[in-house]
Amino acid sequence: MFSLSDATRKKLKAVSTATVATCLFKKGLKNQFIQGVVPLKKGKPTMVGEAFTLRYIPAREDLNPISVFKDENHPQRVAVETCPEGAVLVIDSRKDARAASAGSILATRLMKRGVSGMVTDGGFRDSAEIANLDFSSYHSAPSAPTNLTLHQAIDINVPVGCGDVAVFPGDIIIGDDDGVMVIPSNIAEEVANECLEMTLFEEFVMENVQKGDTIIGLYPLTNDSIKVKFEKWKANKKTSS
Repeated sequence: MFSLSDATRKKLKAVSTATVATCLFKKGLKNQFIQGVVPLKKGKPTMVGEAFTLRYIPAREDLNPISVFKDENHPQRVAVETCPEGAVLVIDSRKDARAASAGSILATRLMKRGVSGMVTDGGFRDSAEIANLDFSSYHSAPSAPTNLTLHQAIDINVPVGCGDVAVFPGDIIIGDDDGVMVIPSNIAEEVANECLEMTLFEEFVMENVQKGDTIIGLYPLTNDSIKVKFEKWKANKKTSS
């Protein structure tokens, strides 16, 4: 699985999902925002990590009784115990939040193992408890019933669909208060660098808009004199830092 460098991880933690979305759109990637998921609690640090996936299929009653958890190789349990430190567990629950994808015990175990967070296009039970963990979690809605009632864990670390987005193992997941973006691993460093530059430019734009300047020629940057002004501002900012 692709391993994110510490430097690239740090850069991505400093940018927003909105900026990543625009950057990926410029590269022709229009469908990288996981639809319908929200953070259980806003205001947490930006979540960044490599995707480690768990896939559910519709449960079949004769194959999915509660006794399946006696199997130490049950895919859900294996996923929780093998998701790498710093990664994000991405769960394909087929956009079905009628039964929980996981609960607070599994979330706590992931947190204690150093996992960065978890995302499902279904729901989590014990959502208030998970929200208060030092751990980032995203779902579509709270859900009390056990996953076994509707979901059958079938695969780990395979390509999945989560919120209408294709997620491959090792893709980079970034989540903030707006939601979750998926960055193809082969362009992660490139995207991180471009997004840092975009974030710097947006800071420059906001400073000028706060002063009362028009956005015409400024945002997007089409005025050559403003381009010169931005380069000087950027140089001064680097010098002062």
